[in-house]
Amino acid sequence: MMMSSLEPETQRRPPSTTRTLRAHRLERVAPEVMLVELRDPDGEPLPPAEPGAHIDVHLPDGVVRSYSLCGDPADRQAYSIAVLNVPGGRGSRFVHGELEPGAAISIGLPRNNFRFDEAPRYLFIAGGIGITPLLPMIRAAAGRGADWTLHYCVRSAAAAPFLGELRALPHGRVEVHAADEGRKLTVDALLAATPAEVPIYCCGPQRLMEAVAASAQPAQDVRFEWFTPRVEPVREDAAADSLEDDSFEVVCARSGVTVTVPPGTSVLEALDAAGVTVDSSCEQGICGTCETTVLEGEPDHRDSVLSDAERAAGKTMMLCVSRARSARLVLDL
Repeated sequence: MMMSSLEPETQRRPPSTTRTLRAHRLERVAPEVMLVELRDPDGEPLPPAEPGAHIDVHLPDGVVRSYSLCGDPADRQAYSIAVLNVPGGRGSRFVHGELEPGAAISIGLPRNNFRFDEAPRYLFIAGGIGITPLLPMIRAAAGRGADWTLHYCVRSAAAAPFLGELRALPHGRVEVHAADEGRKLTVDALLAATPAEVPIYCCGPQRLMEAVAASAQPAQDVRFEWFTPRVEPVREDAAADSLEDDSFEVVCARSGVTVTVPPGTSVLEALDAAGVTVDSSCEQGICGTCETTVLEGEPDHRDSVLSDAERAAGKTMMLCVSRARSARLVLDL
C-alpha cells in the first residue's frame, strides 16, 4: 500500500528487522521528485527485493514512511526510492530539506504486497509518483521481451519522473495523459478494450485507482498498490450488519493466549495488551506487516492489501484493521 507521495504516517513499534543504510546519492529526477539511493555503509550486499516491493523509512522524529523501491532489483548494492515534495509532509520535508549525502537512515527490509508475475503482455496505469513501483516491473517486462503499455497520468509531461527512461525501454509504448495538455485517460474505455488475459497493474492517487477498480471486468486480473486505506463501498446489508460494534474472541494457537476484542479495539491492540507481540507498521491496513495466518473462523477483511480472491479464501488477515464475522478466530500466533 501504498508508499510514495501520500506517505502514510505511523509511530507504533517498527518491524523487527531493520537495517541502517547511508544516503549515497540524491538526484532530482523531476522538479518536485527526489531520488534517494541507499547503500550499506560497509559495502555489504543488500537483501533481495522483487519488483513492486517497498521499504519503511524511519525518520529522525520517529515517524515511519513507506516508499516503493524504484531501482533495479538485480542491484544488490543499492535501494532507490523517489520522494515527491508534498507540502506539509514530514517525509517530504526530511528528504527535500534536511537529508544530505552520507546521512544514516534506518529502514525496514523490503516487503512486497504488489506481486509481479510473468506474462507475455501487460497493461500498466500510473498516476504521478505512482510510477515508482511500476518502473521496476516495466524494466523487467522489457527485459523479458514482453509486450507492455503504460498509461501515465501526470499534471505535465515536463514534470513526470522517469519519462525519458520509460520511453527508451523496448517492446512497449508510453501513453502520457498530461492535464496541462487536456489529455485525460478514459479508464472505462481502456479496460473494456483490454483482453482478460492481460494483467493490469495500477498505482497512483486513490481517485485513479478507484476508477480502475470500478471499471474492471470480473475476469480481469487487476492489481493495485494503495498508499492510503482503500475506501470500501457501503454494503447493502450494512444496516443489519453491526460488525463494527461486535466483540469477538481471538485464540492464539501457538502461545495459548485467548483475548476478547471489544468494539473500538483492533485485534493488534488487544493482543498487544495481552503480551502477544506482532510486528506492525502502518496500522491502516496498507503495508502488510501484520498479516497473520487464520486457522479457524471467518475474518472481516478491511485492509487494502489482499486481493478479492485472498479475502474470499480467508487464510490470512491484517490484524491492525480487520475484525471477525465469526464469534471466534484462531490465529497462528
